Amino acid sequence: MRKIKFFLLGLIPGLILVFFILNKKGASCSGYLPNSRVIAETLSKDFTYSAHFTAEMAALKIDEKFLKDSIITNGTIDFENSNAQRKPCPSYILTYPKNNPRYKIGFEKCKEQSNFESFKKLR
Repeated sequence: MRKIKFFLLGLIPGLILVFFILNKKGASCSGYLPNSRVIAETLSKDFTYSAHFTAEMAALKIDEKFLKDSIITNGTIDFENSNAQRKPCPSYILTYPKNNPRYKIGFEKCKEQSNFESFKKLR
């Protein structure tokens, strides 16, 4: 019983200290999930758009800033309909927003660039 008390006496303040240090630095563990990794890698690459994708963006009056800052950043990768194992460029389907999606984007994530191919408004 004495060992457990000493263990908890060190563990609890240690967890609180680590929590406050990581919270100040803005660190989070959400970047380790597959959805977050694919989105972060996609945003770090150069974007290329197909003619169809550009035409759909213009028709829906969506600019590149909104695409990057809102749709891609807050979107959800549909891994069931994506081909993440395809070589050399895995292809993904992204929906935005998470609940009741309004947009569906199809893109490839290559080594140097992200190729955006399809853009659909769902409702």
